[in-house]
Amino acid sequence: MPIVYEDELRSDIKNGSFAPVYLIYGDDSYLKNYYKDTLAKKASDGDPFFNLQKFEGDADLQEVFDAVNQFPMMAERKSVVLADYDFSKGSFDRLLDLISNANESCVLIICYDAVPFDAKKGNKEKKLISAVEKNAGKCAEINHRSISSLVKMLSDGAKKRGCVFSDIACRHLIEIVGNDLSTLKNELDKLCAYVGGGDISKEIVEQIAVKSVDASVYDYVKQILAGDISGALMQLDDMFFMRIEPMIVLSVTASSYIDMYRAYTANIKGVKKSDIAADFKYPNNKQFLIDRAQQSLRKFNSAKLRLSLECIAEADKSLKSFGLDARNVLEQLTVKLVYILTKGEALD
Repeated sequence: MPIVYEDELRSDIKNGSFAPVYLIYGDDSYLKNYYKDTLAKKASDGDPFFNLQKFEGDADLQEVFDAVNQFPMMAERKSVVLADYDFSKGSFDRLLDLISNANESCVLIICYDAVPFDAKKGNKEKKLISAVEKNAGKCAEINHRSISSLVKMLSDGAKKRGCVFSDIACRHLIEIVGNDLSTLKNELDKLCAYVGGGDISKEIVEQIAVKSVDASVYDYVKQILAGDISGALMQLDDMFFMRIEPMIVLSVTASSYIDMYRAYTANIKGVKKSDIAADFKYPNNKQFLIDRAQQSLRKFNSAKLRLSLECIAEADKSLKSFGLDARNVLEQLTVKLVYILTKGEALD
């Protein structure tokens, strides 16, 4: 059976038709835990006291094995959850045995959130997936939702709360706080409470929502690309006040310029946006970065891009050198990048 996604899990929950084993992994922590808990609750026939047992990462697999093979109490089936079992430290073979002994009277749900799970490169992970599929189970990869689905979720959520949240304002919220569902839901609650049943505008989002680290750095880069040294340095000052690591600031700044270089090269070669996304593995919820890079290219040529990337590389070396002040390094980089943008040459 191929890897399944949210729609398959929703269907199982709605229809009450469960596989004997579920393996849940992916990059969206909120959704993974939501489906883990919902599957467990529904599969236990609404009786979590008697027919739902939960085990954490350091659990004794013999206890999990016994729980899976115990008959449900006055119900058709029970559910057992095993969360974040670290098979690099525990018994991997015993975990495979547990999966192979799954039965129709119990739904075993194995979920990976805090413990890394590399489904593409990890040999044990691949064996685990194969074992689940071999025993009529389902492997569910739960990743961050697309921008369009997040916009719909926010708009619908605001409507239920008596508010109006336009697509433009929704997209702005996603851009500045990120695509983590838990964070978005918290920000939505806060915004709806603030407007008290009115319209949530882009300006209100900007005023109320707490920006992610990436969004703060993107604002800093935005000031640089606008040629505003004063604004960029003020944004840099805010980031130091927020105790954002200097290497993170540099890394996100570098990625913005690398995005522009890729877009510049693609334009010369006549390569489409979809090809850029595929070649450099931009996920769906990050493809707006390509659009942003293409918009910024109007002020750049190959020389400006090359000089800018050279300055960023020098700053990287300086930040990694012992004894140099990180703030001075980034302030100098800010001035140099604006100078290159406006003058077309490096600042000595």
